[in-house]
Amino acid sequence: MAESKGIDRRRMLQGAALAGLTAAAGAGAARRALAAGPGGSDEVSVRGDGAYDTVPLAKDNIRLCVVQSVVRPVDAANPGPGKRRNLNHMLDLIDMAQSSGPPSDILFFHEFPITGFRFTWTRDDVQRAAIEIPGEETEEIAKRARQHGCYIVFGSYVKDPDWPGHNLSITTIVGDDGEVLAKHWKARNIKGVFRVGKRNIELMTTTIYNVLDRYVEMYGEDEVIPVTRTKFGNICTTAVQREPELIRAYALKGCELMLRTATGGFNPLDIRSGAMHNGIYTALVNNAHSPGTRGIFGDTGGGGSGIWGPRGEPLAEARSGFEQPIAATLPMAAFRARHRVPDVHWRLYEPVYSRYQPKFAPNLFSEYLPADLDDAGAYLAEKSRWK
Repeated sequence: MAESKGIDRRRMLQGAALAGLTAAAGAGAARRALAAGPGGSDEVSVRGDGAYDTVPLAKDNIRLCVVQSVVRPVDAANPGPGKRRNLNHMLDLIDMAQSSGPPSDILFFHEFPITGFRFTWTRDDVQRAAIEIPGEETEEIAKRARQHGCYIVFGSYVKDPDWPGHNLSITTIVGDDGEVLAKHWKARNIKGVFRVGKRNIELMTTTIYNVLDRYVEMYGEDEVIPVTRTKFGNICTTAVQREPELIRAYALKGCELMLRTATGGFNPLDIRSGAMHNGIYTALVNNAHSPGTRGIFGDTGGGGSGIWGPRGEPLAEARSGFEQPIAATLPMAAFRARHRVPDVHWRLYEPVYSRYQPKFAPNLFSEYLPADLDDAGAYLAEKSRWK
């Protein structure tokens, strides 16, 4: 009975969202937005036989291209011109990547190719800079996807009428027909690592973890760890670093291709070990060196993008920290024929995990939305369970 009530409420919430979208953008846009949203299932899609759910592959070998590009923050007071500039550059890179070698089935961009980011931005700044999905930017990217017959995957700050005031970090998968196949939220934010002078600051992005109950109510338990099953393989995305449990959860649900984004830095060992420990193809896209970006040195944290195989072996890596495509062909059909999910001896670990308490509880941004990074730092410091 509880499950039925949850599903009924989710349908009501999604129906209200659809009605609002229809009024604002027309029935076609509303249908696309709802189709691009999650399925709302409370049944978590993990099988018990070592196999996993798929859809048929369109071809045996899939060509993936990681596009390492600059990050340029827009002027949050007047973001339109900057977003237009960044979008035009992204569209040019799509054309260049598809003409500089064998055309790719999937093009993969970093977290913020359209908006960029600044640590000085407030919540209101991000709201002004953020894009909407669907929106002007995704429509133009969709045209390139149709033109080149490829998927395009990219991250962005996003604002959503279903989540007023929330700053979302979403990785979008646009199909080769121009339709939005998936909108993957960031799962959680790293905490306790950023300082400005003597101040501790924290990210104010709304993630799945910090609105977990509401997210599940809206979209279903299965979408907490989303796997997008496509004709080019089972695709997962994440902007989360150094949390191997998250990558393992994707693998247990049948991830075949993990697309990971970073901005300004990451640990290559973390990326390669995630591929090796779970036996999955993994790509990491970081921003390129970005000279002329006010507030940071142009070479800070740029480069290092690449593609790794199921043993953690490098398949293609960036030659430098500058803008470039990094491409590899993945034998997806042969891989799928032999691949199984990780064999995890859960009964050994369950007593430990069942007693563990994370430093921060979920749902904290359901209670309060920090105004900026300093406010987020102060708010979360008061909420820590660890002393």
